[in-house]
Amino acid sequence: MPKKFTVLLIAFMFGMGVLFASCAGIPTKPTAANFKAPKIALEIIEVPQYDGYWVYSKMKPTKGKGGGGAALPLAVTFNITNPNSYPVLLDGYRFTIAFEDFDMITVKGYDTQWIPAGKTNQLRATTLITPGTAVGSLMVAYGFKLKEKGMTAWGALEKWWTTIPDMAFPINIHEGSFTFTADGVSKILPFKATYPE
Repeated sequence: MPKKFTVLLIAFMFGMGVLFASCAGIPTKPTAANFKAPKIALEIIEVPQYDGYWVYSKMKPTKGKGGGGAALPLAVTFNITNPNSYPVLLDGYRFTIAFEDFDMITVKGYDTQWIPAGKTNQLRATTLITPGTAVGSLMVAYGFKLKEKGMTAWGALEKWWTTIPDMAFPINIHEGSFTFTADGVSKILPFKATYPE
């Protein structure tokens, strides 16, 4: 093999190596075909502030009407992993929280966050359940179901409010819907989980 040809071949191969190395750092453009669904996992459900269980209805408020009680704040943390070679935007979410099999509240989030390529972000969604709203929902939507289980709305509420610090009953996340977008391509993913598992 002539020396000149060998030098040209080595130079060509070196140039191609540099070209491929530089192309490796260029992210893939999102398309419907290559947009992989992000992975959603329930990390933890917490009660960030616990004020016990109490309800009142006969006392006359200084202002306004009605009774009150110990509200129950909940914080739900998700791990969201982006398996794509480009960033993906979490563009809103919703899910329903149920104590055992009784829906308590639906959480809707409109905040957004970018998840870098190949990385995992955490999403912490917070909500507040009040005794009055919970009992009303139980009486209207689940009267027959409570009766079948030998429970009352107030009895169920007291059980959940007093044992939730120990996570003594299953909390179900269901009817979840998470929206992801990347350069005009979007996916809406369903989600459900139970805590503790």
